[in-house]
Amino acid sequence: MSDSGNWWGPWRRLVLLVAFAWLVGWFLGAPSLILSLGLLALLGYWLYQLQQLYSWLIGPEKPPPDAPGIWGDVYSRLYRRWREVGEQKALLHSRLDYLQDSLSSIYDGAVMVTASGAIEWSNAAAERLLGLRYPGDRGHNMLNLVRLPEFHDYFVAGDFQEPLRAWFTSGQERFLLFSVTSFGGGDRLVFVRDTTREERLEQMRRDFLGNVSHELRTPLTVISGYVDTILGNPGLFNERLQRPLQQIAQQAQRMEALLKDLLWLNRIEGPASGRHLELVDMGGLLHELREEVRTIHPQRQLDLQLDTTDKVLADYRELYSAVSNLVLNACKYSADEGLVTIKWHRSGDKLVLSVEDRGEGIDPVHLPRLTERFYRVDNSRSSRTGGTGLGLAIVKHVAASHNAELHIDSTLGVGSTFTLIFPRSGTD
Repeated sequence: MSDSGNWWGPWRRLVLLVAFAWLVGWFLGAPSLILSLGLLALLGYWLYQLQQLYSWLIGPEKPPPDAPGIWGDVYSRLYRRWREVGEQKALLHSRLDYLQDSLSSIYDGAVMVTASGAIEWSNAAAERLLGLRYPGDRGHNMLNLVRLPEFHDYFVAGDFQEPLRAWFTSGQERFLLFSVTSFGGGDRLVFVRDTTREERLEQMRRDFLGNVSHELRTPLTVISGYVDTILGNPGLFNERLQRPLQQIAQQAQRMEALLKDLLWLNRIEGPASGRHLELVDMGGLLHELREEVRTIHPQRQLDLQLDTTDKVLADYRELYSAVSNLVLNACKYSADEGLVTIKWHRSGDKLVLSVEDRGEGIDPVHLPRLTERFYRVDNSRSSRTGGTGLGLAIVKHVAASHNAELHIDSTLGVGSTFTLIFPRSGTD
């Protein structure tokens, strides 16, 4: 039966009561008095039922009191809804207990906090990594207990798409990785991972590459110098040695180019503190690059299309290296008469640089790995062009360090387009 149907009975009884009181009062000669007394009695009955309802709501775990008519229906509905809420609450508690039991056993730190940062729960690993103590710290704001300005700014900003990496020097110095996930009614789950070992190994790798590259440059410079001197004086060697000496000189140049790219990649992968950001005039950079390309590939056709004067906030050297790698790759891997088109334009709130060639194109199977170090689509082709296999890795890291995106589109037999998408700096 609908709610309107349930209320029809009380309305009908009220009308009958009024009619009966009026008739009795008319018969006794005092209809208004009798009607008022009847309504007062009804009001008293309803107040009594409200008092019963209030008393029961204080402890609704008890069965509701018996009551006739609509009051019985009210008690029944409230009691049923209370039991449903209780079952849902128990289910949520069981799931929360299961989640907390699961998080308690993991090696990474886990902290449940409210939207404002108040600690609801934390595991033992959070005590080891952050110094938090549960349940002693429950209700305290995590931002006040974890003295790390980077984490404070990260949490308040509310943008958790990327994790936060930061040194934490409270007690033992550690390198921590923070990631935050929202759940429930705005609560957040903070995961903390100790990545000190990985960071130190990465630093050791960078140091090793840097040291080895520096050490190899000296003997290579000596070898190249002696070979160039000998080749410049044909009387110093037998004619049969000319080709081997030329090959030595060529391979020494390739090694020097490889070491140069390794050193540069090692530098841009390092800390961002050495990066000098400025508003770079992309039009001027592209004009400068075009002159450089003309000295290397004098027959190459370059179509430079500058549709905007917007500048991009970047480190000039890093940006120049990324763009030059894209343009030189387009020149290397397309036919001599092929056109290379360079476009700089605005698209909504983004700035777009695209380098398009009319080369052989790249099989789609290679695209996901194209920016890996030393990954080669065709070893023979790379040997012909003298590529080091690091150019696109450099482009990828420069793009990442400048909050830019690298997109690669290619069709076999048609050509390839490499696109860098930058956020607008707000200054033309």
